[in-house]
Amino acid sequence: MAASPSSSVQAARQAVADRLKEIRRDANLTARDVAERTGWYKSKVSRLENAVTPPSDDDVRAWCAACEADEMAADVIAASRSANHAYIGWRRLQRTGLRRLQESYIPLFERTRSSHIYCSNVVPGLLQTEGYAAALLGSIAAFRGTPDDVSAAVAARMRRSRVIREGDHRFAFLVEESVLRHRVGGAEVMAGQLGHLLSVMAVPSVSLGVIPFAADRRMWMIETFSIYDQQQAQVETLTAQVNITAPSEVEQYVKAFGHFAKLAVHGARARALITSAIDALA
Repeated sequence: MAASPSSSVQAARQAVADRLKEIRRDANLTARDVAERTGWYKSKVSRLENAVTPPSDDDVRAWCAACEADEMAADVIAASRSANHAYIGWRRLQRTGLRRLQESYIPLFERTRSSHIYCSNVVPGLLQTEGYAAALLGSIAAFRGTPDDVSAAVAARMRRSRVIREGDHRFAFLVEESVLRHRVGGAEVMAGQLGHLLSVMAVPSVSLGVIPFAADRRMWMIETFSIYDQQQAQVETLTAQVNITAPSEVEQYVKAFGHFAKLAVHGARARALITSAIDALA
């Protein structure tokens, strides 16, 4: 079973909270003492020590000052920022629109040699056609109420997709058969998208597998995720992007991908499922 995508984030936040508690105890102070010295309510001290509320940079500085441990503030702030970076809400990532987010992925794809991508709901971004991307990103922008820069975002997504044909990269994609049947953008757009999947299967750097409806499930469908060089996993939830770097948790996603790969069909059998989905559009 793959770990909850938020578990490593919570663990990182708990580590920061534990460090604050250690600093207080090393100073022989009680929670009430810290509250009095900072001018906070005692409940805030409790929330920070129990990782209920992540501390701001100013909170950390005030805490360390109260404990006469100013020299420790920089390290704690760095750890706190790292923990907060692991879980980033889409509202924050997309506050200026979708284009910049699409462009931000390019360096990651360019430096990654081996990518493993599982999608249970939509066609993987690197394999999307312009029409499919426009329909999908348009619905995302509307749902989240982001600034309308869909055309620019689509263009950025198309530019980043060139990585599958350039450089020394390998991509293993696995999609659920339902991805082939969900009509994003209407029948015409889906026909073009499915036809593109057939053509991209011939790209030497790409492996595309489809998990059939009829597969005897030994691994249930989970959230879309990507693994980069088996060093980092990136998980997409409705509300946030979760970046996982803890080796034990990355390994669980590697394991999950392996289970999905055993359920998937490739080559002629995968092409048959895609062709069947195209025929169903008629």
